[in-house]
Amino acid sequence: MRLFGPIYDYCLRLAGHVHAERYLYGVSLVEAIFFPVPPDFMLAPMTLAKPARWIRYAGFTTIVSIVGGLIGYLIGLFAIDVVMPWIERFGHGDTFKHVHELFALYGFWIVFVAGFTPIPYKVFTIASGAAQMALLPFLLGSLTSRGLRFFLVAGLIAWGGPKLAPQITKYIEIIGWVCAVLILGLIGWLYFRG
Repeated sequence: MRLFGPIYDYCLRLAGHVHAERYLYGVSLVEAIFFPVPPDFMLAPMTLAKPARWIRYAGFTTIVSIVGGLIGYLIGLFAIDVVMPWIERFGHGDTFKHVHELFALYGFWIVFVAGFTPIPYKVFTIASGAAQMALLPFLLGSLTSRGLRFFLVAGLIAWGGPKLAPQITKYIEIIGWVCAVLILGLIGWLYFRG
């Protein structure tokens, strides 16, 4: 079943659009709050299309993602009672409760791991606020992890250039499904752990 290939192809088309940067930054903002598609799906093809702009793309994607993360944090801090029914409706209630417990133990590191890996960052931004995690460690964890991730993605694409494009296209389904399995595995681990 081809699921990730069509998404990647669509993002490649968007990368050439006159408003591509706006789309990238819009996705970066809302992905940290509620949107399921990570910015990497736009960042990679845009960097491939204009490799000289990789630092700009990675930098602004990082900043806007952190702003989105801060919005998620504030939602968790001030509106968790309003948001919790939605979290439960989308099947993330138990995961959210386990994540909330993990903040007491790991704080900064949990945000770092969530920001760098394909784990749904949005769950962790809202949970950070709900757990009343200190704002500075949250922002430092987000800046470090999101920055490393987006600069790594954009830097590798800029460095590999056109030689890398056929490889991404060839393996996008495998990459996408591996990420999906990792996410499901983490959710299952968190669910059965508690």
